[in-house]
This record gives sequence, C-alpha cells and structure tokens, in this order.
Amino acid sequence: QVQLVESGGGSVQPGGSLRLSCVASGSIFSIYAMEWYRQAPGKQRDLVAAITSGGSTSYADSVKGRFTISRDNAKNTVHLHMNSLKFEGTAVYYCNAQIATTRAPHGMDYWGKGTLVTVSS
Repeated sequence: QVQLVESGGGSVQPGGSLRLSCVASGSIFSIYAMEWYRQAPGKQRDLVAAITSGGSTSYADSVKGRFTISRDNAKNTVHLHMNSLKFEGTAVYYCNAQIATTRAPHGMDYWGKGTLVTVSS
C-alpha cells in the first residue's frame, strides 16, 4: 500500500513564506511525476506545480516566480517552497504522484490528504 503524507501547512501573513513537504511511502518501485494541487473553499482543485522524475518543472501562471517545486528522489519526497504568499493562496494543498508498484508497474495516481495553508493578516 502506498501513502502520501503532506506537512508544513499553517498560517502566514501576506508576503510570507512556507515550505510544504510530501513523503511517499510503501511498496514503491518508481515515482514518476510529482505534483502539488490546491483547493480553495468553494472552488475546484487546481494544479499548482509539477516536477518530472528528471527534474523538469512547470507552474501555474498564478504562482510563477513565487513558488518553487523540488524533489529528493532518494527520500521519495517533494517540496513546495512558497514565497510572497497572497490572500488567494489560502487553500488545502494536496500532493499527487504517479507511482509504480509491483501490482501496477505502469504507475497509478496517488493523493495525500492535504495540508491547510491560511494567508491572513
């Protein structure tokens, strides 16, 4: 069984910074893309940032230049460094990864339970 567990959420003032982390554990053969999504109250879940197994990154326009995604393949971990946070950054942030296991060698999508980020003054 594979699990993704996020951490690092909390409350921060506008302009502040936070670093989110997500660790994958279980019977993992390989991890392909790792991604961060966020879902604000009453809104749909949107992709924030993604990173491939080779380290190529992509970002939503709304966070370009302020957020940085990185991963540590040896630790099955992905991070999201968030700078210059805005009020609209308030959301539950979810980790998603495409993970290959012995049962699913071509990979399956796994989700964490999310971590809440609140941006308020």
